[in-house]
This record gives sequence, structure tokens and C-alpha cells, in this order.
Amino acid sequence: MIAAKIAPETLSRWQSALPFWLSFLLVPLLWFSAIMGGWWVLLTPLVTWYLFAVLDGVFGLNLDNADPMTPEEDLRWYSMLTIAWVPIQFLTLFGLIFYVAGSETLNGLEKFGIFFGMGVVSGTVGINYSHELMHQRSRAERWLADILLAMVLYSHFRSEHLLVHHRYVGTPRDPVTARYNEGFHRFYPRVLRQCWQSAFRAEKEKLAKKDRPWSDPANPFFRYWALQAAMLVLAVLLGGFGGLVLFLVQAGVAIWQLELVNYVEHYGLTRKHLGGGKYEPVRPCHSWNAAHKASNWLLINLQRHSDHHYKPDRRFPLLQNYTEADAPQLPYGYPVMTVAAMIPPLWRRVMNPRVRHWRQMYYPEITDWTAYNKARNPMPR
Repeated sequence: MIAAKIAPETLSRWQSALPFWLSFLLVPLLWFSAIMGGWWVLLTPLVTWYLFAVLDGVFGLNLDNADPMTPEEDLRWYSMLTIAWVPIQFLTLFGLIFYVAGSETLNGLEKFGIFFGMGVVSGTVGINYSHELMHQRSRAERWLADILLAMVLYSHFRSEHLLVHHRYVGTPRDPVTARYNEGFHRFYPRVLRQCWQSAFRAEKEKLAKKDRPWSDPANPFFRYWALQAAMLVLAVLLGGFGGLVLFLVQAGVAIWQLELVNYVEHYGLTRKHLGGGKYEPVRPCHSWNAAHKASNWLLINLQRHSDHHYKPDRRFPLLQNYTEADAPQLPYGYPVMTVAAMIPPLWRRVMNPRVRHWRQMYYPEITDWTAYNKARNPMPR
């Protein structure tokens, strides 16, 4: 009876958007693990990493493309997804801080495990949704992105991503483009330092063009710091010192999850230097892609990364898939590839031959990549 009252086209849009709402099932998993304790605290990361990897094998690839000219009103169920996640993550995070910090039945290791799982969710889902929101023209959606990033103390990611990464991806000026043969354990401390610096520098230069100092109230870093301070204070109010520690655990795990994905997305891929500090335009071939269906449900098509860089303001349901003729393909989805990235010998064995093939395919005229990279004066590591 209810379905009969819904317009067929509305029902069809809702049904097509439904798989992307699977991420919301991680919230009751978090609460279940917190209530049960014991080995159940491992449930959330196991489901997020390994179950979706298995589901990728079951459901296979999605090579279909939506019409990129689909009107905004037809995407309502998709945009609602990212907006609804913000209050849900906020209530889950701080509700768990209140419950777990005050629990007398959970030991320290169990509390750590619960908030490790919370960090996996706030990193895999929360930061990813903030990434979608920050790219939209709506000021309200950008504010929601700031709130999500403040929950993991990584607010500068918005400035770095919009002003630095998209402009300089595949060049030495982009900190988060992982260099060929650069293992994740070298990449991670480098990017933590350089991303904050490059984000602040970009905002400072943006203000300087208007003859304003970095200390001008228009600098978004003041908003970032205020929101992050509010999150820290709330964690202390709800859970005391223990609540603060738990908050920091989830934030650290979330940041690690984000940078693992950043590492995978552009590893070894470079744009051609045209001379005079200029580079060729960003093309689909400058990002790794994965068409695996289940992990793209979880990550709202983040793995269609080439099209995201080609059309940064395109909402996630409209991101296009590319064949290997246009963009390099990962052998597995991000859940598998990020685990591989933590094991550098395995990562190099899987990815270095693919990078070399990519070089031969797209830049056959460059025969000495060592000399080429030196000539471009890459950033110091």
C-alpha cells in the first residue's frame, strides 16, 4: 500500500541510492561492540575492511555510468545521505565517549578497541563524506564538511584538498601524491607535516592577493581551530580525561585511514612537466581507479577517482567509470589495497609493475624517469 502511493520515478531513485546507505549499518555495529565488549570490539573494523572486500568478490565490478546531466532534484536521496551522516556521527562519537569512558565493565584494551573501530568509521565514512560535502557549492554543505573534519582534528584537509591537491596533483608541489617507491611508512609522517604547512600557506597566499594578513578573520583556520577546540572540550565534559584520550584515539585512526587512501589514489603517477614550472592539465590517467561495486557503495564512488579530478564538483552518483584505455586500474578495491599499502614489499610487488606499465603507455617518450624526476626538483622528503 505504501509503495503504491510513491511515484514510480521516486521509488526508482530511492532504490538506486539504497546500496550507498549501507554505511549507516556500521553505527549499530559500533554500539553492539561497545555493549558486548570482549572480542566483539573487533567487529567494526573487520566488517569495514574485510567484509566489503569479500562483497567486492561476490558482486564484482560496476562498469555502468549514470547520465552526467542528471538534474540536481533527481539526486536528492544521494545528497541526503551525506547530510544525514553528520548528526549521526556526532551523536555516535560523543554518545560512545559518555558510555565507554564511564563504563566499569570494559577494560582499557576493550575501550581502545571500541574507539579504534570508531576511528575506522569516522575515517572511512566520515572523512569521505566530508570530502563530498566540501566540493559542493552550498555553504551549508561546506559547513557540515567542517564539522565532520573537526571531529577528527583534521580541519585543514579542506584547505589542502581544495587549494593544493586538486591544483597540483601529480606534481612535486602536491604532498599527497605518493612518489614511486615511497613506502607508506615514509609517506605518512611526511604528509602529516607537509599537508598542514601547504594548507596554511595556500590560505595565507589567498588572503595576500586581497592585501590581507594571515591573521585576518576571513582565514578559515580560525574556524577550524574553534571547531576542533569545541570537540575537545565536549569530549572532556562527557568523559573526563579518559573521554579525551578516547576521542584522540579515534581521531588518530581516522587520519591514518584517510592518508592510506590518499597514498593509494595517486601512487607513482605524475603529470608531464612542460617547462617553466608548468604541467600538463589533469587528465583521467593521473588517478588510480577501482570499479568494485561493494567498496564503491561504502565509499560513495570515491574509487572513481579519475572522474572526480576531472570534474571535482560532480556529485558522487554521477562520477563516471573509465576503462584502462583512459585511466589506470587497481587490481582490488580500497579495502584490500590499503591493507597492502601497510606492507611495503607486497605493495611494491603489486603496484610498481603497474606504474611502469602506465609510464610506457602514457609517456613512452620519457625513457629515464630517474633523471626526469630529478629535473622536476621534487619536494624533499
